[in-house]
Amino acid sequence: MNPHATGSPEEWLSEHGQAMYRYALVRTQDEHRAEEAVQETLLAALQARDRFAGGASVRTWLIGILKHKIMDQFRRDARERPLDQPDELAQDDFDPDDFFDESGSWKAGLADWGDPEQALQNRQFLEILQLCLDGLPKRLARLFMLREVMEERAEKVCQDMGITPTNLWTMLYRARLVLRQCLDKNGAGLARE
Repeated sequence: MNPHATGSPEEWLSEHGQAMYRYALVRTQDEHRAEEAVQETLLAALQARDRFAGGASVRTWLIGILKHKIMDQFRRDARERPLDQPDELAQDDFDPDDFFDESGSWKAGLADWGDPEQALQNRQFLEILQLCLDGLPKRLARLFMLREVMEERAEKVCQDMGITPTNLWTMLYRARLVLRQCLDKNGAGLARE
């Protein structure tokens, strides 16, 4: 390994800290948890810098470590979640009639959200997404982040969250409906009539 490939560990935070924090904040939805994940990442990177082969940029390498640290937080939360505090959407909170007409079609026109990659870079979109994710029950938001944002395999999400595949797809369906409605309501989508 080139000793200069990782740069100076003293510079990692100043050069990559903001990008790492934003990445973690979008996924954890909690400032303290995002800071903790970044700190754990920097510590792990410091311990593993001799194994960095330089095949990717330092930022890509750090974000890769960060992704694993965030997933570890989600797994730890799923294991430590008290069973007597369900936080899934109550049946009363979900009414398909809010979303569909009598024929089963969407009541609102489909939203044109443009290029999703570009939208994720848009700070305003991230703020609205964060607002919408904060409106979901914590367990549902974590499940959505693991499966849809971090692209974790469904089997792994089920195992980590202690749910069945049927529960996973039902919960994801509900999360998508609520998030879509929230994003449209808050101006993140341009509904077509």
